[in-house]
Amino acid sequence: MRTFFLFISLAIMSMSMHAQAEAFPSRVDVTGTGVVKITPDQVLISLRVENTGQEAAAVKKQNDQVVAAVLRFLKDSDIPDTDVQTEYIRLNKNYNYNSKTYNYQANQAINVLLKDLTKYEAVMNGLISSGVNRIDNISFGSSERINLEAEARKKAVQHAQQKAREYAGALGQEIGRAVKISEQTATVMPAVNMRSFAVADAAESEPTIAPGELEICVNVQVSFLLLADD
Repeated sequence: MRTFFLFISLAIMSMSMHAQAEAFPSRVDVTGTGVVKITPDQVLISLRVENTGQEAAAVKKQNDQVVAAVLRFLKDSDIPDTDVQTEYIRLNKNYNYNSKTYNYQANQAINVLLKDLTKYEAVMNGLISSGVNRIDNISFGSSERINLEAEARKKAVQHAQQKAREYAGALGQEIGRAVKISEQTATVMPAVNMRSFAVADAAESEPTIAPGELEICVNVQVSFLLLADD
């Protein structure tokens, strides 16, 4: 009887181990990176109009007049309304501890998407002439970003598959189908990313841009089945 129960116990243990092996098959987990480079064909200009004074209404009116001139210039430059967006409008009351007085500062931030880089110099000069007194940032982009990201993803998966085959090959084994794929990061690295600077300072030198290249990088993690030796 004891032998019978021992046999049953061993059979159950064997079935349990087999079930666990099927539930948690051997696999190889790898990361893959896909990179695509492209020359930018558009630029996002983040600009700001600021004015300061003693009267809130007067400061706001002065700022609105400059903003209206900026928007007219952009319209006259054939920049579509859909490519011009107000980011924020602010009116702040500030206290000067030295003079013990208050003043008001009005500012409005606008983002302009310029899809023709050949117009960059003319647009920038026109913005400054219209009254823009700060350029906070410019960032280059591509109208083909979605397609390029898809291409980078394919390269990332192919890279992961190659790495998995190399790991398995070093063990004299092979990989099977992919059982899990997850995207870790998808980034676009611009060639130039200008920080905030006052227009008055920039006007002292001849403004130029160097779009260079955009680098679209996608990282994925893929799990492949690790086939057992025959």
